[in-house]
Order: sequence, then structure tokens, then C-alpha cells
Amino acid sequence: MRYFLELSYNGTEYHGWQVQPDAISVQEVLEKALSTLLKATISIVGAGRTDTGVHAKQMFAHFDVDQTLDTQDLVYKLNAFLPKDIAIHTIFKVKPEAHARFDAQSRTYLYRIALEKDVFNFKDTYLVKQPLDLKQMNTAAKILFEYKDFQCFSKTNTDVKTYICDIMKAEWTQVGNELHFVIKADRFLRNMVRAIVGTLVNVGLDKMKPEDVHQIIKSKDRSEAGYSVPAQGLYLIQIEYPESIKI
Repeated sequence: MRYFLELSYNGTEYHGWQVQPDAISVQEVLEKALSTLLKATISIVGAGRTDTGVHAKQMFAHFDVDQTLDTQDLVYKLNAFLPKDIAIHTIFKVKPEAHARFDAQSRTYLYRIALEKDVFNFKDTYLVKQPLDLKQMNTAAKILFEYKDFQCFSKTNTDVKTYICDIMKAEWTQVGNELHFVIKADRFLRNMVRAIVGTLVNVGLDKMKPEDVHQIIKSKDRSEAGYSVPAQGLYLIQIEYPESIKI
């Protein structure tokens, strides 16, 4: 039987989601916990990969097991077993063909920029000391809706077959002493969100004009886009699935 689990994690201590040969990952820790509690070798498939240091407020993964599970009991036991920076929220049965990665209809990320030094959030945000022009950054963000090919924001030498993404939302808002950027799409390329944010920050710093984003995207050249902002400000906050995957 196939089950989905919903979890969140603070990515500070992990080398991303995916299992790494010589570094600790969220997937590895979760697989070991499930295998121990279920007394079977359990492999899990995540909805996607998050890079080293990136956080997830909502992540999904699926796994197969040859037994009917008491899902509430397993949630309780997993949370007691797992470290404090990984939390399991729900586990539910899905159809045998349901897939955490391929059935996801959209993914939403949040990036947090701190506008002033704060001793309590420096591990969770990216501090930008210079003034940022929020209006210009939102003008530039709207340009993203005019395109589908985002190769210019992708990490080079990736094994993807296409750079086509459908961006559904891209907006900056001010929340207290922070700027929050929320972006939603059907899929994301490796390093894409951090490269987009770095480009939009350059617009906010008046290092480039909003209209320059047109040429950057058309170039399909990563070196034309802005810098990749630090991982600690990035959060995967929502993944949406069709209701039809559930039993």
C-alpha cells in the first residue's frame, strides 16, 4: 500500500532533501526512522529537492509498505523518534499510482529578506542593509508572467529535459521589518527561486532596471541574471495535489 506523509523541516543542519553519499539529508533521516519503526526497509520519494540550508514548511513524500498502518500512531511515534528540526503532520493512504513528485500541481516558495539587523532571525532570513525599492521589484516580478523558458535562472549543468515553467504568482510584500517574496509555479528549476530573488534585489538596489529582466530571460544565460541569494531565507511553503490521489 502507498502512503503520503506531510512534513516540515528546518534545513539549517541538512545538505538538502535528497540522500547524499557523504552528508546528512532530510530524506536519509526520515527513511531511517520509518525503517526502524516499521521494521522494514522503507524508501521514500519526495515531492522535490530542496538545496542545502533551505527550509520546508510543507513537504510531501510517498512510501510503500506491506502492512496497513495506524497512521495517527505512526505520526506520534515518528515525531518522538525524529530530531527536533523535522516534524510529521499527517500520513494518509493514497492510490497505488499516486506520486509525490509527478502528481504535484503546483509548488509555492517564500523568500524572506530582513531590512534591519535582528539577533533573533539572522539564521532564517537574508539581511540586506541598503534600501530596496519595493515598487520597482514588483514591476520586475510581473515580467516573469510573460515568459515560460527560465533557463537563465537555472543552475548550469543540470540534467533537466526542459526549462519550461508556468509561473502563477510572483509578488513582494512588506511584513514588518521584512520583505517577503512569494512565487508559485507548476515546477521549479534548480536554484531558480534564489536566482530570481537575486535578480529582483538588484532591481531594488537600482543596479538594473525592471525592463532589463526581459533581456535576461531571453538570453537563456545564467551569467546574465542576478546572484543567487543565500539558502537560509528560502522556504517551500505549499504543494498542491488533486483530491483524486486519495483513497
